[in-house]
Amino acid sequence: MTERQLIQEILNSVSVLYDFEDANEDSSEYTLLLKQQGNDTRSLETVNNEVKHYFEEADFTYKEELHPTNTDKPEDIRVEIKKV
Repeated sequence: MTERQLIQEILNSVSVLYDFEDANEDSSEYTLLLKQQGNDTRSLETVNNEVKHYFEEADFTYKEELHPTNTDKPEDIRVEIKKV
């Protein structure tokens, strides 16, 4: 399984909408934009904690920004991850 496939598997298991804002597969660094689905009743903090747990379990660093302001899209979370 490639890193990109692993990332997609994690995000699909947490049931969030996502987009790769930036992907540098050579250095294993990715910036993701996450958005809660419309019918999701979990708090944004809960969603973030679940995503963070799975990425850390898969040996990724995890740096999040809730409600990012410097994006063209109305996203809930911007995440910078890197495979360690």
